[in-house]
Amino acid sequence: MATGLLALLDDVAALVKVSAASLDDVPTQVAKTTGKVSGIVIDDTAVTPKYVVGLDPKRELSIIYQIAKKSLINKVLILGPAALLLGYFAPAIIPYILMIGGAFLCFEGYEKVHSIFSKSHHAPDDEPTEDMKVITPQELEKERVTSAVRTDLILSAEIMAIAYATVTDSPLVTQIVVLLTVAIFITVAVYGFVALIVKADDIGVHMAQERFSPTTQKIGRGLVKSMPKFLTILGYVGTAAMLWVGAEIIAHGLPFLHHPLEALEHSLASVPVVAWLVKVLVLALGGVLLGAVIAQFVTLGSKLFKRSEAKTAH
Repeated sequence: MATGLLALLDDVAALVKVSAASLDDVPTQVAKTTGKVSGIVIDDTAVTPKYVVGLDPKRELSIIYQIAKKSLINKVLILGPAALLLGYFAPAIIPYILMIGGAFLCFEGYEKVHSIFSKSHHAPDDEPTEDMKVITPQELEKERVTSAVRTDLILSAEIMAIAYATVTDSPLVTQIVVLLTVAIFITVAVYGFVALIVKADDIGVHMAQERFSPTTQKIGRGLVKSMPKFLTILGYVGTAAMLWVGAEIIAHGLPFLHHPLEALEHSLASVPVVAWLVKVLVLALGGVLLGAVIAQFVTLGSKLFKRSEAKTAH
């Protein structure tokens, strides 16, 4: 009896040691994952502020909180478990899901680039416009939150899939803890920074009041003036991040693309900054090209669908 109890305690101690050893690796895995999803995180941060533009400033933080809460719920209760289940029952599917998501990012990035350089999306002033639907501020807020959560869901799915791909060879305990940690850390970081960006102009206005020192007032005025430019630059960075991350995900899943990229990176290994910049540039250009191709297929599919609807109607 005593021997059996000692053996059981030995087994428990061994299990605890294994779990502790695996958990020791969590910070490294989280750091590695965070680095890999940095482009998606930048894009998420750059996209979100637009959803509170034009709404009541007093509701901005509440709206961001609603989006952040739903984002965290999606990551922890839906996307994380889905990644674990797919990894256990159908691991071969994960790379293809990642590549589909990467293609979507390239398409979205191309659409943004196209809208920057094309004026065709602006309706001429002399053309009649459709009557705009009148909605209440509460309905508009709900609509914005829903739209933001939908966009975040796609980006969050990529984040959790990449996070899982980083820990596929780790014990189950490590996988769960890493996914949970990544979900919480990235959500807090993204939406905390978004909240800071959104309220920066209010902070600047507060600092510019006469009761503060001239230096503080000057900083406050500078903050207010610089925020529109900062948001514009952030939008460009987010678009570039979408393109390079989307292309990198696809290239990683296709050896005939991945190997040349690795060779290019190794050839410039003596100057890491240059190597990174060249890699990002190549990937971003590749993302634009892929996005353009996808956009053509989407346009063609839309035209065929409309023709099919027209024939059915007649």
